[in-house]
Amino acid sequence: METIKEFLTPEIIWFLVGLVLLILEFVMPGLIIGFFGVGAWIVAIVCLMNDIGINAQLALFISSSVLSLLLLRRWLKGVFLGHEGSKQDLTHNLDEFVGERVVVKEKILPKLGGKVEFHGSHWEAEADEEIAEGTVVEIIGKDNITLKVKAV
Repeated sequence: METIKEFLTPEIIWFLVGLVLLILEFVMPGLIIGFFGVGAWIVAIVCLMNDIGINAQLALFISSSVLSLLLLRRWLKGVFLGHEGSKQDLTHNLDEFVGERVVVKEKILPKLGGKVEFHGSHWEAEADEEIAEGTVVEIIGKDNITLKVKAV
């Protein structure tokens, strides 16, 4: 029992807490918990160099964790997700679809719509006129996940 007490010094405890928090970051999404793991490692390093009390350790842990969270989260999120990962360039996606020819899989009615097959998937489609199943149509636009088409 004495060897356990000798082994569990504040720097070892803070290091293990930081390790657990960093492992939890991989399990739980959000890129938040990892900053608290880094804060725990900062406290472990300070405890290794200086003998500080528990109140100072907790204050250092909270301040370093929150400060790193506020200063680095947005930048790291951009690094891991890509700087445009959460933004969608609608003009790029629109250019990708316009002009493509697709086959009507379910009759398209002017107010009700229908379905077309595009890149191996069935998509909702709208047209200004009735278009029969099996007809080849051209994509002229896109509204969310609904393709706007016209007869060729």
